[in-house]
Amino acid sequence: MIKIGILGAIGSGKSFVAERFGYPVFSADKEVAKLYREDKKIYKKLNKELPKYFASFPIDKTNVINAILENKSNLKKIIKIVHKEIRKKMNLFIKKNKNKKIIILDIPLLLENNLNDKKNLLIFVQAKRNDILKRLKIRKNYNKKIFNKFSNIQLPLNYKKKKSDYIIINNFKEKTVKNKIKIILNKIL
Repeated sequence: MIKIGILGAIGSGKSFVAERFGYPVFSADKEVAKLYREDKKIYKKLNKELPKYFASFPIDKTNVINAILENKSNLKKIIKIVHKEIRKKMNLFIKKNKNKKIIILDIPLLLENNLNDKKNLLIFVQAKRNDILKRLKIRKNYNKKIFNKFSNIQLPLNYKKKKSDYIIINNFKEKTVKNKIKIILNKIL
């Protein structure tokens, strides 16, 4: 099985690219959203750690944002609780898809949280800063301060780019991205 980790800036289109490979995708963002909606154990842990922000279930993303904006140590507390569960879910996903030729790992903090296996192929998704900002501003929960906080906990993009085996320049056009993916798949298969 080939594991492909998708790297890039926030809003560069990592999920857009990941979904176009045509192989199973583990999306950490979707899993986190699911945890906030469905996992009472995560809620209880967050409630115990940060009761001011996590007072009701399901967890409202606005409360997460407020906790992060009020105190930078809150982000670390949330990550510590949530990422342990995401790691478990990722391992289950890998086990469940062990007979697949390729799986895609769409995990924003793949390198930062040591979730990357040295044997993984890494693909860096690069997009123009203007395109990224345009796309971020139309997101429902876009908040510039949150964007900056998450950007600050990520490794430098140049580092991620150097670590990558391939680079996809994302212009957010389906046909172009699919063609670039096809070229990469032809090389690795």
